[in-house]
Amino acid sequence: MAQAEKTASQASNATQNGGHNIVSLGPRDILQGRLEIQGDLKIAGNVEGDLKAGGDVTIDPTATIQAAIEGANVSVRGQVTGNVTARKRLTLGGSGRLNGDVKVSRLTVEDGATLNGNVTMSSEKA
Repeated sequence: MAQAEKTASQASNATQNGGHNIVSLGPRDILQGRLEIQGDLKIAGNVEGDLKAGGDVTIDPTATIQAAIEGANVSVRGQVTGNVTARKRLTLGGSGRLNGDVKVSRLTVEDGATLNGNVTMSSEKA
């Protein structure tokens, strides 16, 4: 329970970076549920649920995600199980593992990354 309270308080304490919110979950942080933010999201810990960001979403190599993810640009270098919607670009880094369907405008898959799912590409959305 203490971990959930800590995570919730961290998520609500987004830092201001030039008027742009950035929420960061560290490697030992755990989020269970739905998180919807207007800024950028950086995750190095564990998430179960749904993630929606108005800005970019970065999944670090230490992260394990079981969630639907939506963001402008989504970068996956950790383990993700769930559907991903990237309004601009999805980048799968060399250490990235994505199991789920993706909807993207642009897709970059680096050597060593894995993608298991269906890909739907459409024009870029603002």
